[in-house]
Amino acid sequence: MAGLLRRRSRRRRPAPGVRSFAAQAFAVQMVMLLVFIIAAGAVLVLETRNNSLADARHRTRSVAESFASAPGTAQALDSRDPTAILQPRAEETRKRTGVAFVIVYRPDGIRLTHPDPALIGKHVIGPYKQAAEGKPFTEVFTGSRGPAVDSVVPVFRPDGSVAGVVSVAITLGTVNTTVQRQLPVLLAGVGGALVLATCGSAWASRRLRRQTHGLGHVELTRMYEHHDAVLHSVREGVLVLSGEGRLLLANDEARRLLDLPEDAEGRRIADLGLEPRVAELLSSGRVASDEVLLAGDRLLIANTRLTDRAGGPDGSVTTLRDTTELRALSGRVEEARERLRLLYDAGVRVGTTLDVVRTAEELAQVAVPRFADLVTVELLEPVLRGDEPADTADMRRTVILGDSLDPPVFPVGGRITWMPGTPMAAALETGHAVLEADLDATHDWRVQSPETAGRILDHGIRSLIAVPMRARGVLLGLADFWRTDRRSPFDDDDLSLAEELVARAAVCVDNARRYTHARGVAVSLQRSLLPRGQPEQNALEVAHRYLPAQAGGVGGDWFDVIPLPGARVALVVGDVVGHGLHAAATMGRLRTAVLNFSALDLPPDEILVHLDELVTRIDQDRAAEAETDTVTGATCLYAIYDPAGGRCTVATAGNPGPALVRPDGAVIFPEVPASPPLGLAAGLPVETAALDLAEGSLLVLYTDGLVEDRDIGTGLALLRDTLAGRPDRSPEETCRAVIDTVLPPRPSDDVALLVARTRLLDPADVVEWDVPRDSASVAPVRAACARQLDAWGLDEVGFETELMLSELVTNAIRYGSEPIRVRMLRDRDLVCEVSDGSSTSPHPRRAALTDEGGRGLFLVAQLARRWGTRYTPHGKVIWTEQPLHGGAARPGGDLGDLLLDQWDDEAL
Repeated sequence: MAGLLRRRSRRRRPAPGVRSFAAQAFAVQMVMLLVFIIAAGAVLVLETRNNSLADARHRTRSVAESFASAPGTAQALDSRDPTAILQPRAEETRKRTGVAFVIVYRPDGIRLTHPDPALIGKHVIGPYKQAAEGKPFTEVFTGSRGPAVDSVVPVFRPDGSVAGVVSVAITLGTVNTTVQRQLPVLLAGVGGALVLATCGSAWASRRLRRQTHGLGHVELTRMYEHHDAVLHSVREGVLVLSGEGRLLLANDEARRLLDLPEDAEGRRIADLGLEPRVAELLSSGRVASDEVLLAGDRLLIANTRLTDRAGGPDGSVTTLRDTTELRALSGRVEEARERLRLLYDAGVRVGTTLDVVRTAEELAQVAVPRFADLVTVELLEPVLRGDEPADTADMRRTVILGDSLDPPVFPVGGRITWMPGTPMAAALETGHAVLEADLDATHDWRVQSPETAGRILDHGIRSLIAVPMRARGVLLGLADFWRTDRRSPFDDDDLSLAEELVARAAVCVDNARRYTHARGVAVSLQRSLLPRGQPEQNALEVAHRYLPAQAGGVGGDWFDVIPLPGARVALVVGDVVGHGLHAAATMGRLRTAVLNFSALDLPPDEILVHLDELVTRIDQDRAAEAETDTVTGATCLYAIYDPAGGRCTVATAGNPGPALVRPDGAVIFPEVPASPPLGLAAGLPVETAALDLAEGSLLVLYTDGLVEDRDIGTGLALLRDTLAGRPDRSPEETCRAVIDTVLPPRPSDDVALLVARTRLLDPADVVEWDVPRDSASVAPVRAACARQLDAWGLDEVGFETELMLSELVTNAIRYGSEPIRVRMLRDRDLVCEVSDGSSTSPHPRRAALTDEGGRGLFLVAQLARRWGTRYTPHGKVIWTEQPLHGGAARPGGDLGDLLLDQWDDEAL
């Protein structure tokens, strides 16, 4: 058999000849010379043509521009017989320059000159309108005499208009002349190359004979036979394949290892019935080094190298070595590699979020189905809330993940206390993982719930590992891994792997718990600093929403509804830059400052200026403590609505302006002058905008977190679409629709939303009087007040109201300036306002017994529920508030005598 194989091999692998190699080298050189000749000729032709074309473009353009700009050309075109003047010039230019033709035609395309007089007066064929519009151009076209270049140039009059067009063309010469001049040089070079190629082939032939040491075919054949004997005697399989994937040679060892048929040589690898991986390696033609292959029950190590024949790859040689004894070791290596890959995936996939439940779910997703068929996780109740773990055995089932839709275990959400004797209780008590390799053979784990244990066994679950989840020495929960009878039960190696998986997950769960705790503290602080309810007022119907960020931590957004004197209401929304406890604390400071500034009844622009100074001081204090230049910054929108006239005054510092829904359903974003955020204004003034709102309008105030998660234009358009077309919706319904539609599922920033529907006071509940600056005017005002209170049915507060109003009017007449006005409003309280043109502020003082004055403001403070001063651009307003009904009884004793004396003095 071996002799037959050797004879067949000798017939297929003849000894190489020296002459054949020299002939092949000579043929290759001839091909290279032929390619060189063709390439050189092509380059010569193309270079000559390009040079001719460039020269033609330049010549025609120069001739056309010279003729067009020549003196008298434009005047000739406007003469009665332009042809008589221009035809001789054109022909003379054509002959002198050697161009094909010089044609002059009018802007409408009628020829005025032409080498063929019969074509004069005819219409030009081809593009000319571009030049007629004053734009020269050059084009290449093919005429009856071959390719030509035509340059078309407009003729301009002195006023810049186009009088006509000049067209100059030249025919391209052929390149044969140039090629013929250079052809002898080219042929001489080719001849020299042929001589060098012949000499080189002869030299290579002599050198090859020297390298073979002068061996003839007999000696080479004997050498081949010796190599063939060695090939078939080695204990290593050798396969030689062609480039087409056919088996050319297989030694005896290769036939034994691969169980090849007798007629394997000459057949394609795909037809030999080999193992898929073996067939893929042999037919792929790729290089392989010590690649492990499985052939039947044998484990083979394969090495493949490509053969190089006649200068190119023409096949491959593969050697095979039997290493079946390494198979068991390879299996253990693969198992270890899979365990390492599982641990790596756990490190990457577990703990991607700072959510306790989600982290437990990620642990289960990593383990199923690669490690277990079912995973359950129980966590202590305090851990789920973010609190410190307590010393208790009560747990809550948090995660169930398995390969079936209805796993036979306790459901998610149920409370579990593991009974003594169960693997889970043993794991919690010892702090180490517990393995139950065969649940059928043990009964302790069934004491928790025999019915559930029966369902578990009926489901095919046969193996369990219970692992306590501990971090920083504190118990957080328990993870249980279950396997069915479809795979091998857990072993000691699996026990260590389960402990490593749970240990990594425990750190992530503890981090999530601590984050949940910190975030809960920040949220609680922030909510404690926000309004708990809505104040009583009749000017607006208000609804609000505050939503903390789902990503990035708690922010510093806030809102407020502040009743102001005169039945007015202030609406505030703001946002402190940043997240966390610092932002929440800063928000509380700003909200308190806004309440205090509002108590002073300051206008919106002044309040924002004071807030800017406060934020600047906060930033400076924080930078000094941290020794860094940290800038907090904040935004705020402050609006004051007056129901007496429907006027709303708005100022904003870095916050988006409000949205306004008119009673007809139209939505607009009013223009509000923008100011820099608080802390960054650097003393710049704040401007306000005055909006006149109809009754039933919706005023929508919001922080930028509502629209910043998407493009600001898209967010505002979505807000507009949500608000439009539904003016009948209540503020509460509007808040719900805006949050559901505009806000993304997981906003990255806090959102404060305030929606207010406007109301107007009944004109019958507002009265005003102009008061002359005369002390005699006090009595008529007091009388008018008494009549109005009688009309309103407020006689029981008439005495106090008349007395307070007379005191305020007297002070305005005595110390103020005109105009002096009195206004009374009936709302939740009775409001009296006295305004004058002076900006001096009244201050109460304690008068001595002998003083004639100084008791007026003291009486006002005693009789009114509240009183104060509000400054306007044209003066000030002193206001009082008192209950409509059931007010304080008429004072008696010394205070009553004082009031009576005051009343009597004023009556005089």
